[in-house]
Amino acid sequence: MIRPDLTLPIPESITSAHFIGIGGSGMSGLARMFLDAGIRVSGSDRADSDNLRALAAAGATVHVGHDAAHLGDADTVIHTGAIWPENPEFVTAKERGLHVIHRSQALFWLIGGRRLVSVAGAHGKTSSTGMLVTALQALGADPNFVNGGVIEQLGTSSSSGADELFVIEADESDGTFLLYETSIALITNVDPDHLDFFSSEDAFYDAFVRFGDEAREAVVISSDDPGAQRVHAGLSHRNVITFGQAADADLRIDDISTSGGAAATLVHEGRSERMQLAVPGAHNAVNAAGVVAVLVTLGHDFAASVRAVEGFAGTVRRLELHGEARGVHVYDDYSHHPTEVRAALEAMRGIAGGGRVIAIQQPHTYSRTQQMYREFAEVLEELADHTVVLDVYGAREDPVPGVTGELVSGAFADQANVHYVPDWQDAADYTARIARDGDYVVTLGCGNVYQMIPQVLESLRRAPEA
Repeated sequence: MIRPDLTLPIPESITSAHFIGIGGSGMSGLARMFLDAGIRVSGSDRADSDNLRALAAAGATVHVGHDAAHLGDADTVIHTGAIWPENPEFVTAKERGLHVIHRSQALFWLIGGRRLVSVAGAHGKTSSTGMLVTALQALGADPNFVNGGVIEQLGTSSSSGADELFVIEADESDGTFLLYETSIALITNVDPDHLDFFSSEDAFYDAFVRFGDEAREAVVISSDDPGAQRVHAGLSHRNVITFGQAADADLRIDDISTSGGAAATLVHEGRSERMQLAVPGAHNAVNAAGVVAVLVTLGHDFAASVRAVEGFAGTVRRLELHGEARGVHVYDDYSHHPTEVRAALEAMRGIAGGGRVIAIQQPHTYSRTQQMYREFAEVLEELADHTVVLDVYGAREDPVPGVTGELVSGAFADQANVHYVPDWQDAADYTARIARDGDYVVTLGCGNVYQMIPQVLESLRRAPEA
């Protein structure tokens, strides 16, 4: 992993940009925006993907695998923190004296001083950003945006708009959300994470306080989340707007219903509007309240804003239905923190009705697994009828001896409710053997666990009913 060096100069002009790791959801969105700006784009990634093929069709030069020769005539090289310092393209770019900048600095360059809404928080950033973008479009606006995931009804994670407004998902994981010159900051919640980057929980909270206080116009923040309450107490900003179920919230949520798409009543300045969302889960009702608060802060009518968020169809890899076989529905969700897993499984309960929920969890990173395996086990055992645990997806981290998926499964109080299966095909076959008509299977994790879904569906088709 490469820690971003935000002291490096950002070039005033870029004519040819090379992206190391161009296939990722965030990097591919940036690359599309660079293409929209008329900049020559090239890039590489370790494996082929739909994102690579789409970028090639849009005019980018893409490569599978990393090689110094792929740099071509690029004057600027853009990288993620997930690459290794030994990456040959990164090393050669440094040797040549090219501009080498972190993806956050490339996004800063793209924003170019426009009015910025930054969506930050430990959980719910991608969905809230997608909901804000689609609501703005429904209200007649045409914002620029870069999201961390594909917005379902738009089929993209980024786009150049005609308006001055720019909306981004601001990533706190490496502190880069502090780089942007934010006008309106939305803080969905604050749950200590990424302690491999931050020195302590206090440092994590302090970063959010700074993020909020540096917003030029307003801070919109949850009234209910304990971490957000702690951040709110530390803010000195003159314009803080709260949303949530608290009696004194500026935009209050009442009567949340989670049968099917989430519904709730929103109350603002004495006005009340019933909201019916297309996406499930109480967490999405809360996300929608935060988005409506931002829309009102931007000057949009309250009732019209509520109607606008109702059209949001979700983002890819957020409780996304992939198929059905033998009466078993198979979903995928990006959740990779105990709080996110809880929200996903509670939403799955609303979708499943009386059906059983079988979770297939892929722990993400060795550091998080080591710190939170008990919390993962607790929420999985509480909300899933059965859990299949895979091995850890290390992402940017080297393996840690003794840290495997078995840490999570071993922490279950009732071992009959969990099965540790490191091999994907074995895991798919085991899931198919225990699943029965009316069950709901959901893969959980922000690594590559979604790629095993075809195996699960095929195993379900082959296996006899339980």
